[in-house]
Amino acid sequence: MTIDKTYQPSEVEGRIYRTWEQAGAFRAGRPERDAATPYSIVIPPPNVTGSLHMGHALNNTLQDILCRFERMRGKDVLWQPGTDHAGIATQMVVERQLMERQEKSRREMGREAFLKRVWEWKAESGGTIVNQLKRLGASCDWSRERFTMDEGLSRAVLKVFVELHRAGLIYKDKRLVNWDPNLLTAISDLEVIQVETKGHLWHLRYPIEGKNFNPEDPSTFIVVATTRPETMLGDVAVAVHPDDDRYKALVGKNAILPLVGRKIPIIADEYSDPEKGSGAVKITPAHDFNDFEVGKRHNLPQINVFSTEAKLQLKDNAEFVAGVPASADLSATLAMNGTDRFAARKAILARLEEKGLVEKIEPQSHVVPHGDRSNVVIEPFLTDQWYVNAQGLAKPAIAAVRGGKTRFIPKNWEKTYFDWMENIQPWCISRQLWWGHQIPAWYGPDGKAFVALTEAEAQTDADKHYGKKAALTRDEDVLDTWFSSALWPFSTLGWPDSTPELKRYYPTSTLVTGFDIIFFWVARMMMMGIHFMKEIPFHDVYIHALVRDASGAKMSKSKGNVIDPLALIDEYGADALRFTLAAMAAQGRDIKLSTQRVEGYRNFATKLWNAARFAEMNGCANVASFDPKSAKETLNRWIAHETAKAAAEITEAIEAYRFNDAATAVYRFVWNIYCDWYLELAKPLLIGPAGAAKSETQAMVAWARDEILKLLQPFMPFITEELWAVTGKHDALLALDAWPSYAGLSDDKAEAEIGWVIDLVTAIRSVRAEMNIVAAIPLVLAGTSAETKARAERWAEFIKRLARVSDISSAASSPQGSVQLIVRGETAALPLKGVIDIAAERTRLSKEMQKADADIARVDAKLNNPNFMARAPEEVVEEEKEKREEAVARKAKIAEALERLKGAV
Repeated sequence: MTIDKTYQPSEVEGRIYRTWEQAGAFRAGRPERDAATPYSIVIPPPNVTGSLHMGHALNNTLQDILCRFERMRGKDVLWQPGTDHAGIATQMVVERQLMERQEKSRREMGREAFLKRVWEWKAESGGTIVNQLKRLGASCDWSRERFTMDEGLSRAVLKVFVELHRAGLIYKDKRLVNWDPNLLTAISDLEVIQVETKGHLWHLRYPIEGKNFNPEDPSTFIVVATTRPETMLGDVAVAVHPDDDRYKALVGKNAILPLVGRKIPIIADEYSDPEKGSGAVKITPAHDFNDFEVGKRHNLPQINVFSTEAKLQLKDNAEFVAGVPASADLSATLAMNGTDRFAARKAILARLEEKGLVEKIEPQSHVVPHGDRSNVVIEPFLTDQWYVNAQGLAKPAIAAVRGGKTRFIPKNWEKTYFDWMENIQPWCISRQLWWGHQIPAWYGPDGKAFVALTEAEAQTDADKHYGKKAALTRDEDVLDTWFSSALWPFSTLGWPDSTPELKRYYPTSTLVTGFDIIFFWVARMMMMGIHFMKEIPFHDVYIHALVRDASGAKMSKSKGNVIDPLALIDEYGADALRFTLAAMAAQGRDIKLSTQRVEGYRNFATKLWNAARFAEMNGCANVASFDPKSAKETLNRWIAHETAKAAAEITEAIEAYRFNDAATAVYRFVWNIYCDWYLELAKPLLIGPAGAAKSETQAMVAWARDEILKLLQPFMPFITEELWAVTGKHDALLALDAWPSYAGLSDDKAEAEIGWVIDLVTAIRSVRAEMNIVAAIPLVLAGTSAETKARAERWAEFIKRLARVSDISSAASSPQGSVQLIVRGETAALPLKGVIDIAAERTRLSKEMQKADADIARVDAKLNNPNFMARAPEEVVEEEKEKREEAVARKAKIAEALERLKGAV
């Protein structure tokens, strides 16, 4: 088959992927691998509503590199795919669809009918992200695709909930949660975004009990500072720092809550910061997470003054009026019942102003939590929810990482894991939604909960408890999406059944994920896996960095700097995008992505394609009986040596999760070693007369090309599979071929010879570029060994052509006016007297050195300035560091050039 003139990814990628699927190339448990070592990865399940974004592209590219690499190494690879039901997101999508179609709302149609519509939507539109992952080249075992609400996983979720409840590890409690007043549900911290907001800090005067309030007399009141005056109606205390001398005399006394008349104690607590505001803070345990903890420490009541829609809920609110004497102020406040929180803020402030209770108002920028889906301000809200006692489950999960059973790469993420796990709070697992795993709890007439796998079991338990037939009502809430995701490594393998897959692939080998879900997902999988499987869920956790835009800014729709991976695939091909992400995936360093980089690696794919065409045009084809160890030509022995060396470097880098080093090694080998040097040096043999040397070189070119395709397959699977198919007959798909492993190809003698030629030509080219020399120049080997002279003689024509050398001679020492090059310990001189003005060149380079020093000093001044480091955006700091690196590299090159000129007179 002839290779097409150009490589068109759009015409090849879909066809290649279908070939893989038809061959079952990605299926785990292939018969021929029964005795193979298993290697398993579970995909972080993308939301069923999702579309491929750059985070997905990076995460799945890295997983795919590992899976393809291990599959080629002969392992029985399971890359377990699936999607998450994404409770809030999916419910919102379907509700929006109903609204757009002017159909009945969710509540109008009822739970059963609504859930039927969600499943219909999932059947129609839920596969988008899966097809997009295929476009990226993801080699998952799609025959095993799971969904967090499929029948098997739902059974696992129910069993886990019931067993943890029976063990006392799941319970119901009244605590503060992040409450979305628009979606009317609790949400997780991950679904909360902190928005920098220009607001105010109001300093309010709370009268002291037993004193006649006088705004002119500070002894009659205490000033509290707040950014949320609407919550003051739920205040139960004022806190001051125990060491704050201003307020020591007031501790133990009471303040009178304005507009309400409630007596509230003035307490001492270290939560209050004397340096902030007035140094005294209002304590509202039902509406602030910090205040909730203060309230627990001081046994304070919790008074909720908001409804689920964040409107004042004061009517029939027993806690609100408890112990409060009737008054005109209280009546006016009760009349505000049903007022929206922000309207209530204005009304409360107006009344406080009227009474002289506002001391001052300061502008203040502060972060305000918003729901990532609804974009409304999130309310800390006191409500009954289901919780997991995470503290009890965390201890063995902490021990597993401390003991090295599970390791984080990079290792510094272990500290983040420990910080979270050692300070873990109860995990709120209930959500006020319809789409999700409905909580298996039924309530009796007195509100007692009966938790069971089925309603029939709950009914039996209830009847036994009450001694008669009892009417039960099921809990309407569903479980947090992260609850089912926490079971992913073992539920996807068939648990709670004891399946062959569970025995073979659990614990999994590696997890690849982002740092932002170490706590929300990784830690919870550790807890659940160890508790139910009595074994860690994965051995290695590789934490990758963020993909940012070209300037280092975080991508966001509001900034308009989001780069669409599918658009890049359309323009440059999946291989170019994959290689870009791998090449930039340095451990612990965010990726600055630009389309220019992707275009550059598209050019790399083109270079590989053209090299294959060059080989084909020069009669380089696979020879079944060819053994690279039998090569006689020094050049061919050298490329075999370099191939083995590159394979070892790439293998070692992938094993260590140094994806960027692996990509750099394969890029350097393909572009520099194979294309730029080997094919160039082989040209005379390929176009020369027939003979043993030509035949050997043709076979070696084809052999090295095939080895390149194997080494590149994990990174660029589409182009390599296509070239594998069109360049010769092979027994298997490249995706299933063996990873290169060489013995006996190391050849130091061949490397010493060809390496010397390459280093010499490279050094001469550097001098020509640095000093802007256009004309051909002579080369003098100064006092070199007989072996080096012989090498120069053998490769003279190449050196002259590739380095633009006019003549090669030998001398005992370097001629006057020469630039000296030390190549592998021996001196080569370039007589430049009359070619350039050496004194002027020294002056020019010295000025360049001064400029580089000034650039380094300027950046250092910024990076050593605490004010700059505190205020500059992260991307600006990173840009300055890159400027410094560039200047340091430039300085090193200038120093090298000056060193070369030392001997020139």
